[in-house]
Amino acid sequence: MADDRRSDDLDRRIADAKAEIERPITPGEGAAESRGWAIGIEFVGTVLVSAAIGYFIDRAAGTAPWVMIGLLVLGFIAGVYRASKTSAQFDADGAIK
Repeated sequence: MADDRRSDDLDRRIADAKAEIERPITPGEGAAESRGWAIGIEFVGTVLVSAAIGYFIDRAAGTAPWVMIGLLVLGFIAGVYRASKTSAQFDADGAIK
């Protein structure tokens, strides 16, 4: 009799675990991760694009590496500004709970 109760309890726990794994993802779930990725990608993209533009200007003007360094610094500053502004916007939304 005790074995039947343990077996029933085990079956119930297995069913609960399967239901938890197979449940659909609700809207808003994982929003913090996606917002973090968005900020990081935006920051890196800003820095890389500004460095690439500086590189091509340097090649055309023969001023290597000064324009690239200048635009890299400006891209970093713009990336930090953009990331902080986007982060503040996400915080103001209050959608993440």
